[in-house]
Parts: sequence; C-alpha cells; structure tokens
Amino acid sequence: MRRKYNMNWIKPEYSKEQITAAGNVLINPASSQEQKEEAMKIMDNWRAAHGYPMHVFKIRLKSKANEVNKNALTAQRLKRVPAILYKLTKQYSGRKHAITLYDMQDIGGCRAIMPTVMETKRLYEQYYNLKVNLKHRQVKTNDYISKPKRDGYRSYHLVYEYYSDKKGKKIFNNGLLIELQFRSKLQHQWATAVEIAGFITKQAIKSNEGSEDWKEFFKLVSSAFAKNENLPIVPNTPNNEKELYLAIKKKEAELNVVHRLESWTRGINAMKNWDTKEGSKEKKNKRKQTQYFLLELNVAEETASELKIITYKMGEEKEAVEAYNNAEKKYHGQKQYDVVLVGVDTAKELEKAYPNYFADTREFLKELKKILNKY
Repeated sequence: MRRKYNMNWIKPEYSKEQITAAGNVLINPASSQEQKEEAMKIMDNWRAAHGYPMHVFKIRLKSKANEVNKNALTAQRLKRVPAILYKLTKQYSGRKHAITLYDMQDIGGCRAIMPTVMETKRLYEQYYNLKVNLKHRQVKTNDYISKPKRDGYRSYHLVYEYYSDKKGKKIFNNGLLIELQFRSKLQHQWATAVEIAGFITKQAIKSNEGSEDWKEFFKLVSSAFAKNENLPIVPNTPNNEKELYLAIKKKEAELNVVHRLESWTRGINAMKNWDTKEGSKEKKNKRKQTQYFLLELNVAEETASELKIITYKMGEEKEAVEAYNNAEKKYHGQKQYDVVLVGVDTAKELEKAYPNYFADTREFLKELKKILNKY
C-alpha cells in the first residue's frame, strides 16, 4: 500500500546554520527575550519536521515487532523542549564537536516494548543486520542490554537517517535523524519507575542526577531484573543474589519506596481527567479514532497529581504539534508541569507504553515485592 505524503506534515524551513544557532541562543543565559523567541520558533519547526519521518519508522516498526510477537507495543514521540534544552546544556562544552540542535539524534523517537528479552533481541538483530529499512542509513547503534549503563538503564538504541527515493516529488525531510528503542517489558517497567520516582522526589533521577540513595536503589533493582532475564548485571552491584536482594530490601526500607509509589498511583488515578476536543459526550467514539495524544501532567503534590489528555485524529498532525508547542510555552519554567505529544494506535496502548504519565507502577511493584519477600 502506497503511503501518501500528507500536506499537514511540517517541513523544515531553516538552514543547518540557523538551527544550530537557535540551539545555542536557547542555552545562552545572555540571550535576549527577543532572540529566544525567534530561536524557539526555529526549534519548534525543526522538531515538528521530524513528525513525518518518525511516522514512517513507526509504521514499519509496528509491523516488524508484531511479526516477532503480536503482543508487542509500539509508540512514537517528539522530544520535549525541556529535555532538548537539558541535553544541549549538559553536553555543551565549548568544543568544536559539542552536540548541536541540528545534530541531535533523538528529537523524533519510536519505541518497541517486547514481552521478553529474547524477542527484543530478535527485533534488534533484524534492524541491526539491515534486513529492514535498507534505504535509510543506519547511523549509530547502542546495545545497553548486553552492556547496561552505569545507572542501570537497559535498552537497544538504533539511529537512522531518513531517506525517501520517491520520484517526481521533492522530499523535504530527507536526512533527518530518528532514534528507535527496543526493550523488554521488564526493562520498560524499570525505566518508567525511574521517571515516576523522579516526579515524586522532584529529582532528575532519569538523567543520573539527584539523591545517591535513589540512584543506588534503581541500580540494584536493575541488576535484580537482569538476573531474571539472564543478562549481565550493572557494574559495581552485588553478583550474589541474596546479597543483592538484601541490599535492595535495605534501600527500599530507607526510602519507603513501595508506600510512596502506591500512594502516588492512587492519587493520580483518582484525579485522572480524560479530555477530547469535541467534549465528553463523544469520548468513546473519538478514542477509537485517535492517533495522537497530548499529555499534560500537573505534579502538584507528592501524593496526588492531575493528568489531562487531549486527543487528535489522523490528519490533525499540524494542529497537534502546534498545541504541543503552545502548551510547552504556557508551562515553561513551571517544574510541576510535564508535557508530551505521543502517537500510538489505541488509547489502551498509550497507557501501556507510557505508564509513567499514568503513574501505573503496579507491574514494577509486583516484581519489587517478589524481591523484598524472597529473603
């Protein structure tokens, strides 16, 4: 089936030099408000332009993941502005080869969550061996499953340079970079628990910052999960199972992890507010047609928060991205808010693929309690 280029998709409107300069302006404290507003306009367009290539990769990824296991979950997302700025600021060193906004490889990203680690590996090997996406150039691969990061993060990452050879049309999005992530269900539970703990404690635990106790707790749990999947453990964590489990039990007691995560989940579930543009009467039918979800998370208190979800149908990509940009500007500088635009095929898949925004830690807590109760 031939895929049409929807005219609602955003095209890049600025040069490499303008995009690079915009990123530098946004992380420079000396930039004027006027300069920052112009730079934001450039960045908004550049980020939105990744929408079509990301969509193309998502369609292929869903097909290939379902061939491995029909219960695979796939999703796509444009990187949040705070995350883009954080990455630019953190990696900027004043050197010639420091990362730039133009070169950033994960502005557009797709994710596959596989039931088991063996199925995750099968999917990764298909892409790594160039059995799919032959016309797109594979730029980079990272195997964080065989060699987990020091903070315990585990996943496969592949970066592609999008390319279309359609005749008779100028494809404006060629050359844009899209990152694919493949992880097992257990690895996904760990990663989303890290994000939820970050919301609760108001620390950037996901970026390996914040309390050493919380970072150590998640490193230990990652090693326990790795043992369950017969994978290498995180460096500098106990290899002996009993020693590892008792260390987790000690940290959990110090941080009161189970109680805090359970309280948080109860609070957010009680305050969920599912919204559609057309109003509550048509929610049921609109959910079936929805392709894009704008999530606005208000982290007001440690024990409660509010999640607002606005839905968009296929063909409303431009409207969705504009609403995303406006929401980020509205909440800019307000740490209690987190905004993201994601694309999945059903509302049910949204909650499974992004449990961090629903504070659904039930599966993670189930696995954690097995560890706590063993010794």
